[in-house]
Amino acid sequence: MGSPYFRFKRFTVWHDRCAMKVGTDGVLLGAWCELPRVNNKCVRVLDIGTGSGLIALMLAQRLEQDRQQFKIYAIDIEQNAVEQSNINFEQSPWALYLSAQESSVQKLVDNEGFDLIVSNPPYFQNSLKNPDRSRATARHTDTLTYTELLAHSKRLLKSDGTLSLILPLEAETEILELAKTNKLTPIHITYVHAKEGKPAKRILISMKSTSLEYRELIISHFYIESATSPRSEEYKELTKDFYL
Repeated sequence: MGSPYFRFKRFTVWHDRCAMKVGTDGVLLGAWCELPRVNNKCVRVLDIGTGSGLIALMLAQRLEQDRQQFKIYAIDIEQNAVEQSNINFEQSPWALYLSAQESSVQKLVDNEGFDLIVSNPPYFQNSLKNPDRSRATARHTDTLTYTELLAHSKRLLKSDGTLSLILPLEAETEILELAKTNKLTPIHITYVHAKEGKPAKRILISMKSTSLEYRELIISHFYIESATSPRSEEYKELTKDFYL
C-alpha cells in the first residue's frame, strides 16, 4: 500500500481519500502549462476534475512566484475528491486563493470567465472498467467526453483564455478536430516519451480561445527518463521547484 500523501517542497498532497493519486501526468501538466498574463488583474484559473488538488496547488505556487494576483477554482464530481482537495488547499500557503466545489463542468455557471483552464481528464473510452466506482469515474470518459470538455471549456474561457490538457496520444486527432469545431487554436503540443527511442504515450496541449493565425504552433518532445536515470535532466529542470 502506498503512502497516503506526497510531499513537495512547499506543500503536501494527501491523496488517501480520492481515486486518482499523485502521478507524473498531473505533475507534468502543472509544471508545463503556460501561465496567463493579465496586466495587473487577478488571474482566474479553473481546474476541471481536480482530484487531490495537485495541479491547482502547483499553479498557485507558480503564480505566486510570478508575482501575479490569482484565484484558482477547482471542481470535481466526486465528493471525496472535493473534500480531499479542500483539506490540501487549507494546509497550503495559498489557502485564501484556492477553493474546490462538487460540480461537473457541464453544470458549472460562471459569469466572469477564466484566463486558464487546466485538466487531466478521464481518458479511457472503451476499456474494461475498474470495479472501484470512484476510480472508474476518474479514469473513464463516460462522465466527461472530450466533446463536452472542449465545448464547455470554450464556454467558460475568456476571449483570450487558454485551455491546457494532458491526454493519451491516441486522443490527439480527436482533440484537434474538436479544437477546430470549437474555434480553439492549438499553440503548443509536447509529445511525452518515457525515454528516447520509445514512442510517445501522452501529449500536452495548449489551445487559445482566440484565432491566432499569426502564432506558429510549437511542437516539442519531452523525455521523462534518461539512459541512466528515472528522471531526465529536462524532467528535473521542469519540476525543480516542486520535488524535494
